[in-house]
Amino acid sequence: MVDNIPVTVPVGSKRLLALIALNYRASVPRELIAGSLWAEASEQRAYTNLRAALSRLRGLGRQALDVSPREVRLAREVTVDLYHARSLAQRILDPHVPAEGLDLNTATVDQLSADLLPGWYDEWALLEADRWRQLRLHALEKLAGELIDAEQFAGAVTAAHAAVQADPLRESSQVSLIRAHLAEGNLAEALDHFERYARRLRNELGLRPTQRLNRLVAEIRQLPPGSGSFLQ
Repeated sequence: MVDNIPVTVPVGSKRLLALIALNYRASVPRELIAGSLWAEASEQRAYTNLRAALSRLRGLGRQALDVSPREVRLAREVTVDLYHARSLAQRILDPHVPAEGLDLNTATVDQLSADLLPGWYDEWALLEADRWRQLRLHALEKLAGELIDAEQFAGAVTAAHAAVQADPLRESSQVSLIRAHLAEGNLAEALDHFERYARRLRNELGLRPTQRLNRLVAEIRQLPPGSGSFLQ
């Protein structure tokens, strides 16, 4: 996008731009690009395809790349949203960065919620997508905990929900969401979410929640009707 306006890129060149963008600020040898994008083709055909993909780029799409006879890289003025989001996630997870210095809020969740190249099945894209998924899940869970501590419960629930949506069977994300409900005093929501997760875990994987998660909701079951939060 340029000034928040989408730029049309030929279908055959999108994979090329994506691969270069994932190697942000690095020069990528032409042989690596050709081999990654057209792994099943002969070397000659792969190079021909690369030349064709470059030639089809016009206007702003072509200006986004710095092309030399041996390698390709992003033009210096081009930025990639993924790397801003990745930097944010790494700062959230850095134990040496205090939470108050991060300016955490619900807008932070938006930067950590998007999947990378959904629907792409190239091996290089899948590897990068999984790398980003793992990083953002850990960051969202940490963010939920920080927002709970700051008593920003709406933001904590939003962050935990984003993590659960990204991987519904990941227990650590479920723990984050249930903790957020409990901290806010919404015991019924916490218990309902636990039971729905337990059913899904059993139906899809034949597993049960761990003792850690069971202990988290055990006290709720023992409370008489109308009781308040046991976290108070």
